[in-house]
Amino acid sequence: MEGPAGGTYILLIELPRDCEIAVGALGPLSFPRGFYAYVGSAMGGLEARIRRHLRKRKRFHWHIDFLLQRARVREVISIRGKKVECPLARELEQTFPCIPRFGSSDCRCKSHLFFCRDYRLLREKILKLSKGQPWDSRMEKGFTS
Repeated sequence: MEGPAGGTYILLIELPRDCEIAVGALGPLSFPRGFYAYVGSAMGGLEARIRRHLRKRKRFHWHIDFLLQRARVREVISIRGKKVECPLARELEQTFPCIPRFGSSDCRCKSHLFFCRDYRLLREKILKLSKGQPWDSRMEKGFTS
């Protein structure tokens, strides 16, 4: 079901230092310092899901919750009314290294979390991927800090 209340989002995340984080059932994972793009969807409430990710205090439910305790979201890109998280993830995996199985336990994607040392390169690739796509006109970009 697709509608105006739902959609896909990309969290552009900065991790200030190398660290190892226990990520739920995935166990301990090593995360290098740098920038990450996390692709997700919330067809029942996009704004509420994004707000939840931006909160520091929450019960851990998704893989991304564990990373966000040590990292900060620099920007959120949302695509309203369309569930395109897996096509976006498959495109990003062609260019960027991924953290295997992160955020993709409910689909067949390798991952929904991608790494890059260069924030501008990561952001530009995401925006370029969207040019001419059916969801391009629905993209909204919002800085969080």
